[in-house]
Amino acid sequence: MRIDLVTVVVADYDEAIGFFVGALGFELVEDSPSLTNDGRPKRWVVVRPPGGGTGVLLAQADGARQAAAVGDQVAGRVGFFLRVDDFDVAFDRMVAAGVQFVSRPRTEPYGRVAVFLDVAGNRWDLLGPAPLTR
Repeated sequence: MRIDLVTVVVADYDEAIGFFVGALGFELVEDSPSLTNDGRPKRWVVVRPPGGGTGVLLAQADGARQAAAVGDQVAGRVGFFLRVDDFDVAFDRMVAAGVQFVSRPRTEPYGRVAVFLDVAGNRWDLLGPAPLTR
């Protein structure tokens, strides 16, 4: 058993693909035509970190209720966690790609961390291993 996908509600499919693939370095796994439960056209868009198991389903907001959730899926808390092997390399690459960080990198007992915003405005932790102490 595993969690296969988590949904991020976004304002626009293509803008979200650009962010997750271009800025974060995720892979576009699928972008297929689909239908809503009531038969209207939509897209099934899945991105995934390279080598990652759990993917992100990018769901374009449909209607006022979903549009209100864009950027606030977890009520302003960090709700998503991106673990990397080399924190400094990932952080520098993301900054260069224009990712907005809302906290400076810091070291916690569980490793290095900095909070960034995705394309919708949701908060993510960039997590890396704790620096080696000598």
